[in-house]
Parts: sequence; structure tokens; C-alpha cells
Amino acid sequence: MKTLLIEGKKRETLGKKESKKLRAEEIVPAVLYGGEEPVHFSVPFSEFRKLVYTPSVYLIDLDIEGEKYKAIIQDMQWHPVEEQILHIDFLKVQEDQPIKIAVPVKLTGLARGMKAGGKLKNNLRRLKVKALAENLPDEIVIDITKLGIGQNIKVGDLKRDNLEFLDSKSNVVAAIITSRAARSAMGKAGVMDEEEEEGETEEATASEE
Repeated sequence: MKTLLIEGKKRETLGKKESKKLRAEEIVPAVLYGGEEPVHFSVPFSEFRKLVYTPSVYLIDLDIEGEKYKAIIQDMQWHPVEEQILHIDFLKVQEDQPIKIAVPVKLTGLARGMKAGGKLKNNLRRLKVKALAENLPDEIVIDITKLGIGQNIKVGDLKRDNLEFLDSKSNVVAAIITSRAARSAMGKAGVMDEEEEEGETEEATASEE
């Protein structure tokens, strides 16, 4: 999985007043959990731009005044109106302990059903997985080439080495559904078949006469 370096400074003073002061300076209050004690620190908002404005998921290399940690984002709180991060919780990553994280889904190939006029429906853009940090993929790549109209791929159909999928096995990841164009084509085909049958019946009747 991709990694991103984020540098922060320890917070000596805590509390709502201090947090408000930091935000006014475009600095984000943050906490690192998972160690013996939480580590309170702050990071300039600019450090997070690459992290929050992308569909990619990163393992974070935290550098807090020379002390380095591997971490993932556990929670991110945004201002309800303004483009401002209010607070971020990080979780320390242990190399020998699996972690849970949501990974982007990437669909590849042109489905048979799409060639026949069907429409692709991508139900899950991310999948929750559990694995050791070294086994976490950047994305879950799924080939949809063989899917016909009315067919789908569920979480239970996915198998990856050293990776456990946590979403319900019955959840549909991607499906090919009937589009208006496909229904129209099927309708026309049905009318043509009926006309051909009627024509054949009329010919048969005429020959008998």
C-alpha cells in the first residue's frame, strides 16, 4: 500500500480554546492512539491535501518531532459548512497485528452484458478488509469481462491471499443491469419474432388453400 509522510508537532496545551486557536491558523489538532498513551499533536492543513482529496488510501508515516510511527486514519471530523478539518484520530499500526481499513474498488474489462446494451452498476466503491500492513493492497481489482446482463459479483465471490473481506458476503459489488436501450432492443426483437411467426402462419394457410 502507498505511504505518505506527515510531519507534526507535539501539543503541550490541550482544550477547546487551544484547538480553536490552531484551526484559526489552519492547523489541525490530532491524536495518535494504539500506544501505551495517546499522543496529542498538530499538523498544518496543507499536509493533508494529498491525503483527503484523492480516492487512494495511504499508510501514514507520522513524524512527530523526530518520533516516527506507522499509522492509519481512524476518524476525520470536518466542519459542517467550511472546508476545514476539525480533528483527526490516527491509529498506530503494529507490524504483527492485522488492521481494518476500507480499500478502493477498481473494475476492469468490458462486460459481455455491456456489449449487449446492459448498464454497469457499481454498488460498492470501497471494500472493508483486514490484513497485516504489508499485505494491504492499494486497491481491489475486479475483472467484470464475463458478466452478462442480470449477472453480478458479490463480496463472497472475491478471494485474495492474506486478505479477509469484512463486508457481508451477500453484498453486490458490481452488476450488469438492463438498460432502456437493451429493453427496447429486446422488445423490437420480440415484435419481429411475432411478425415472422404470423407471416409463416399466413403462408402455411395460403398453401393449404
